Amino acid sequence: MKAMILAAGRGERLRPLTDSLPKPLVKAAGKALIAYHLEKLAAAGFKEVVINHAWLGHKLAELLGDGSEWGLSIQYSAEDTALETAGGIKHALPLLGTEPFLVINGDIYIDELPDLEHAKTIMQNNLELDAFLWLVDNPQHNPHGDFAIIDNQLAESTENKLTYSGMGIYHPKMFADLASGKSALGPILRQKISQHKIAGSHSTSYWCDVGTVERLEQLTHYIESL
Repeated sequence: MKAMILAAGRGERLRPLTDSLPKPLVKAAGKALIAYHLEKLAAAGFKEVVINHAWLGHKLAELLGDGSEWGLSIQYSAEDTALETAGGIKHALPLLGTEPFLVINGDIYIDELPDLEHAKTIMQNNLELDAFLWLVDNPQHNPHGDFAIIDNQLAESTENKLTYSGMGIYHPKMFADLASGKSALGPILRQKISQHKIAGSHSTSYWCDVGTVERLEQLTHYIESL
């Protein structure tokens, strides 16, 4: 399985740090956010990683190179302007192949990757599924959550909602009919959820959406306390 790290966002709320760096290169406890991902992906046995980029994307390629530092092979999907999540995935499909692939937001931190084998097994046993997403406990900045999990599938319930973690396994067919260009992921997820085509699981390990300078500082304190 290949992995894709989403790294094309501008990171407005992390300014001024992101005035001179793409968001995934911002450091927590002295290490770039994206480096934590690469370490965990390599440890989990991944060999091929695709990284999309737009804002100051050349700096990602300059720092990460071909991925050999982590025992990985990195390919880059360049975007002239950020295409948002679904548009970025669609643009990168030629590099991702025809099999399901892991997607992880470049601006989150996790203690460990979720149970990938469990997710892959569920998708293999239900060929109607387009994706498997991990949800996490609702953080302060998203108290009402995004989706619920009912019978191992995502649902637009009004109760027991959790927050999308920014991690999921996607099948390329989910984006096959999507027009090229800028496109958000949310509407596609809701459409597929209404068709019962997205499974999910609750991840309880430490997770942080590093969307603001304050959260970056909190994450740094957390890592340094480990």
